[in-house]
Amino acid sequence: MAVYALTGFSLVSLISFGYVSWDWMKPTLMENEPAEDYSDKASDFAPKPPPHIIFILTDDQGFHDIGYHGSEIQTPTLDKLAAEGVKLENYYIQPICTPSRSQLITGRYQIHTGLQHSIIRPRQPNCLPFNQVTLPQKLQEAGYSTHMVGKWHLGFYKKECLPTRRGFDSFFGSLTGSVDYYTYDSCDGPGQCGYDLHEGEGVAWGQSGKYSTQFYTQRVNKILATHDPRQPIFVYLSFQAVHTPLQSPKEYIYKYRGMGNVARRKYAAMVSCMDEAVKNVTYALRKYGYYKNSVIVFSTDNGGQPFSGGSNWPLRGRKGTYWEGGIRGLGFVHSPLIKRKRRVSKALIHITDWYPTLVGLAGGNMSESEGLDGYNLWPTISEGKESPRKEILHNIDPLYNHAKYGSWEEGHRIWNTAVQASIRVGDWKLLTGDPGYSDWIPPQTQANFPGSWWNLERRTDIQKSVWLFNITGDPYERYDLSEQKREVVKELLARLAHYNHTAIPVRYPAEDPRASPELNGGAWGPWAGEEEEDNWDEALPKKSKTKKKKCKLCKLRSFFRKLNTRIMSNRI
Repeated sequence: MAVYALTGFSLVSLISFGYVSWDWMKPTLMENEPAEDYSDKASDFAPKPPPHIIFILTDDQGFHDIGYHGSEIQTPTLDKLAAEGVKLENYYIQPICTPSRSQLITGRYQIHTGLQHSIIRPRQPNCLPFNQVTLPQKLQEAGYSTHMVGKWHLGFYKKECLPTRRGFDSFFGSLTGSVDYYTYDSCDGPGQCGYDLHEGEGVAWGQSGKYSTQFYTQRVNKILATHDPRQPIFVYLSFQAVHTPLQSPKEYIYKYRGMGNVARRKYAAMVSCMDEAVKNVTYALRKYGYYKNSVIVFSTDNGGQPFSGGSNWPLRGRKGTYWEGGIRGLGFVHSPLIKRKRRVSKALIHITDWYPTLVGLAGGNMSESEGLDGYNLWPTISEGKESPRKEILHNIDPLYNHAKYGSWEEGHRIWNTAVQASIRVGDWKLLTGDPGYSDWIPPQTQANFPGSWWNLERRTDIQKSVWLFNITGDPYERYDLSEQKREVVKELLARLAHYNHTAIPVRYPAEDPRASPELNGGAWGPWAGEEEEDNWDEALPKKSKTKKKKCKLCKLRSFFRKLNTRIMSNRI
């Protein structure tokens, strides 16, 4: 779900909180080793078949919320897998759901798919553009069996948008961005609620009561049990965990009963449940004979949301922002095929890189994949070779609220700094426009968080629209160098202008009333006919006159929106 972001800055140094940085190299090991590999021992001289690929994507997991980053949340499985593989500690994703997923599955920046603004809403006649050849489609061409389990969130208004039409042989999961973990109900406003659990292209009715993290894992295990391990398989396990609503089986909450903050306690339980789910998947890989020729990729989709239990400490910002806390991802690769294991990689890696990397591993044909923004980084990951990636376009969003103090003059007539944009080139990171809520938020262990921590008087340098940081030397974005390094600013502004010339128009159509679950049997699903023409030129959605139902999180967001308006009007 899209998150409203604020612009604000802290004068209080994080050091004053008494926190220390994590130990990058110290893993938390599991007490029990994974199950023995039952696979048949192939001859060392036999030609190696393409590897089995398991891609695990978590939702809204914060940068701090894994054991090897010093978290109080216990993740023994993830810690062990990462310790035995390659930890990616210079890895970038996108700040919200749809953009990360679209870039993973296309290998292209969102400015090149038209999805550079916000997320795809359930009632929008929008989805991943049909002219894009997806990652699973390329793997199918290479002879892979392809399966998706979990959250899609790349549009579904036509059947042509569905996962089974975009390269997956099977699909079991949800189509929207957020569902109840037990009932699978998903709401997009008052009176706009529907069931959202699908199998293939149909609704999977009658599954309420089964916790999705565990249910999805059972489905993956079933796929592995029934597939022939002599044939390559691609499994995309896209957990809805640990996105809101904060729900977890009671047995996982008990170990965190000492946490004073209720949201953090529930969130921690969800992370631990997900960790155990990953353990069960890796057990199945060994049991059914896949493990020795497998590659497991673990990634988050965006930064954590502190007001829903997540933590990105000690990074600045949160989900929905272009500060490091919104876009610096948790990631690692675990595989017996890695040549240099048990290490930390500081190579620059972006979520678009998985497309060419995995297709290359599969022996797929990349000759017809022109225009990709990703790079094949398997030599970098496996052997520690230098990354060919030197820069990342985090995004250019022309529809996001323009910064009040931005202008062409501020951008040296190279770029309009009112436009929300961000780019990383080498050690340097540039942000323009309104990059989103910008404070540093320590792990929220206090029962009354954020009330006791929030301080309006810390907002000072709001009259800005350009920031420059040396991310290599200042990963926490404490020291803005935009005034001291004007030539670097100009160079990066020119790169933004270059990328902007390659962007396609934003696809963000108005909501379609025909999408209502009430008109579609009580479930979310395709509503438009295949013969209907797409109207993606209508960029801005029509505002609904329906009054939104109030909830605690909604009130909190409303408070921050009003606060932001007051700040930008110089009333505080």
